[in-house]
Amino acid sequence: STTSQNTLAAMAEMGKRIMIVGCDPKADSTRLMLHSKAQTTVLSLAAERGAVEDLELEEVMLEGYRGVRCVESGGPEPGVGCAGRGIITS
Repeated sequence: STTSQNTLAAMAEMGKRIMIVGCDPKADSTRLMLHSKAQTTVLSLAAERGAVEDLELEEVMLEGYRGVRCVESGGPEPGVGCAGRGIITS
């Protein structure tokens, strides 16, 4: 996560438009981009609302360092289920 976020930060400083979609069950793939702020995952928000279709883009995508767009898809607890579920749902 640190390597990818530092790479994204450098690309953003070069004027590139960047979006990161984290798929780690810990939901920490975007933490550095968001200045250490934890981001609620798409799966978590969808569970609260009932379905991913009930979510608005503004609820799941936050703007971080230099305008980098950040989304955390989430996933099952470590060691349980398939992490791909979060990506498919998002």
